Amino acid sequence: MKLADNKATLSFSNGTPSVDLPVYHGNVGPDVVDIRKLYAQTGMFTYDPGFLSTASCQSAITYIDGDKGELLYRGYPIEQLATNCDFMETCHLLLYGNLPDAAGKANFTQRVSNHTMVNEQMQFFLRGFRRDAHPMAIMTGLVGALSAFYHDSTDINNPEHREISAIRLIAKMPTLVAMAYKYSAGQPYMYPKNNLSYAGNFMHMMFATPCEEYVVNPVIERALDRIFVLHADHEQNASTSTVRLCGSSGTNPFAAIAAGVACLWGPAHGGANEACLNMLEDIQKMGGISKVGQFMEQVKDKNSGVKLMGFGHRVYKNYDPRAKLMQETCKEVLTALGLENDPLFKLAMALEKIALEDDYFVQRKLYPNVDFYSGIVQRAIGIPVSLFTAIFALARTVGWIAQLNEMIGDPEYKIGRPRQLFTGSVKRDVMPIAQR
Repeated sequence: MKLADNKATLSFSNGTPSVDLPVYHGNVGPDVVDIRKLYAQTGMFTYDPGFLSTASCQSAITYIDGDKGELLYRGYPIEQLATNCDFMETCHLLLYGNLPDAAGKANFTQRVSNHTMVNEQMQFFLRGFRRDAHPMAIMTGLVGALSAFYHDSTDINNPEHREISAIRLIAKMPTLVAMAYKYSAGQPYMYPKNNLSYAGNFMHMMFATPCEEYVVNPVIERALDRIFVLHADHEQNASTSTVRLCGSSGTNPFAAIAAGVACLWGPAHGGANEACLNMLEDIQKMGGISKVGQFMEQVKDKNSGVKLMGFGHRVYKNYDPRAKLMQETCKEVLTALGLENDPLFKLAMALEKIALEDDYFVQRKLYPNVDFYSGIVQRAIGIPVSLFTAIFALARTVGWIAQLNEMIGDPEYKIGRPRQLFTGSVKRDVMPIAQR
């Protein structure tokens, strides 16, 4: 962050003296006006619901240009990372700022593999949940509970503690998600197999049983790995901001990540791919492809209350770059599994065709987003819809940790404390109960 040549002058129409505010340049993206001293100088706050025009931090991790449809991890385009790197390399990049060489990758992968098991007591903790509990309810509990098992890595201000807790979280998230799935399915838990890849190990824990040998399908393994890479970080979104805000109090890393998991659960955030699949299944019940046109007309009618899930994005005003990559993977997986004629996939393609051709959707840039395709891929793999958001949390964990570590290392970081515009009652007196 460097001071710009110009400054911003804030003037007032009521005669209050004007105020000069510093302007800073980032390496790319909009400049920022530094308002930190605004209250001290004027007695006023800024008002920005949802912080949509406020930079809450400086960060060197992820950059998004929504107009160009560009996503960079540490400067590398997501297209190149998803094509040329796997998830372990991506984790290394986000955590340490560089892509590892062969030896560095092997070392990092080995460190993660050494921590894939979770304490056996976790199985008893799981039993406290109903079998039909939503996986995200279970994950919020399990991730938060990790701090009860690993007392040696809960000091957020100790770099060594942060390092080991980062490795533990990345390593244990697939194990916890698979355990949540096995518990709801009434199947025995499968222990990690560290000779498999990160994605392959997750598949084995999810779909293997003690009865027979399970062979990982390389096409599905690649697809899951790509899902993890594409979801690893996404700048200062709601869950990442939650992790930062939670961590700013000095709480332990496991608690901060559990807060991120809870935030991600919302249908406007991580639950979007689950909502997308539910929408497709609803159209299927209405009558399938023959009802797509009717459904899209309802979407256009503002009074119908019908929403098109999996299209458009809060940040991307162009095509979501992750969606193009996920579309390739989607076709590859469906072909490998012989599901090209799957009715739900055909329905999805019919929706996509209308959205890409109809002026209403084109003008509003409601292109298919990453949730649209990743939901179809996960369903094809055999992952239940209710587990989609938990897998998103698994992938996003590394980004949350990288952002948390960056915040703690920032000399300007303070405990988060947003201000407010108060619109309630002014001071009043409590009357005796008989006079109220």
